[in-house]
Amino acid sequence: MTTTSLDLYPVTRVADVRAATAAAGIDALLLTPGPDLRYVTGYDALPLERLTCLVVPAEGEPFLVVPRLELPAAEHSPAGRLGVEFVAWDETDDPFALVARRLGPVARVGLADRMWAMQSLRFRSALPGAEQVLAGSVLRGLRMRKSPAEVAALREAGAAIDAVHAQVPGLLKAGRTEREVGKDIAEAILAAGHATVDFVIVGSGPNSASPHHELSDRVIQAGDPVVVDIGGQMPSGYCSDSTRTYSVGEPPADFSAYYEVLRRAQEAACAAVRPGVTCEAVDAAAREIIADAGYGEHFIHRTGHGIGLETHEEPYIVAGNTEPLAPGFAFSVEPGIYLAGRHGARIEDIVVCTETGGARLNDRPRGLVEV
Repeated sequence: MTTTSLDLYPVTRVADVRAATAAAGIDALLLTPGPDLRYVTGYDALPLERLTCLVVPAEGEPFLVVPRLELPAAEHSPAGRLGVEFVAWDETDDPFALVARRLGPVARVGLADRMWAMQSLRFRSALPGAEQVLAGSVLRGLRMRKSPAEVAALREAGAAIDAVHAQVPGLLKAGRTEREVGKDIAEAILAAGHATVDFVIVGSGPNSASPHHELSDRVIQAGDPVVVDIGGQMPSGYCSDSTRTYSVGEPPADFSAYYEVLRRAQEAACAAVRPGVTCEAVDAAAREIIADAGYGEHFIHRTGHGIGLETHEEPYIVAGNTEPLAPGFAFSVEPGIYLAGRHGARIEDIVVCTETGGARLNDRPRGLVEV
């Protein structure tokens, strides 16, 4: 690890979240297992039917409600050094009522964006007078702007997934199925240092025109373009995501022509990144080049998404998003061109906005790789 839990989950974060909660006019945040809880405390709690919930009141001290049998795990996580009170509950207790009693009267609470509906409804019953809103309205500004430690964790993740892409040319061979190649890639993702494999897309031939193609038993053939989009989560909790397009032998002539358009579009979007530029302007930088070349209708998704403790999080690089970039924003730049039923291509890097521009966190070649 190049970053420590102390770096990634500083003791000041709870206070920052409490201040943001008060500023948003919310009486308390209720954060159950998921990326919001991990962001604030570093505790990667299991999402189970037993309630684990960090309560961050706008006024008063935060506390972490945990099942008693999970108390040791919580105390040994980074949350154990935050000075937050741990409130253990037993199997015969009602933890939702416990939270309500300790909070007292509240008018508005923010629920973790990934909270289970079952838990949301239980809180509605326990706090019948409280309006429920998304905690993301409070946390989005904090989570979007990555700290230097978070950027370092994302850079580590980028290097790990680059190491996997370096092995892909040796795995792609005519006669192998997408599923066989995908299995090898999944093993390489773990071997490169990831804690989990989040996704493996190996789209060959006509399947390369499906951006979220699932692995299939299609046999890869000579002349096939192959889109390989892969990612996982590192032990730090931070994610990788990178796409490269390969060709098994010489690709179709029309494919080579639009691949060069795609490469220029991806380059232009990365070059557009700097503080103050809007998310939609980065999208437009890629989209205009593709549209001018006559492929606009074949670019069927946004240019990118934020990344951190989740593979997809804010900010989204899409038309209509007028959010200005700021230093620390990290997101994918991944334009694509897809000719349905024939073939397609995508190039994806993770980019972080710096004080003066943008820095890519992936370094593999972006030209078409013939294997």
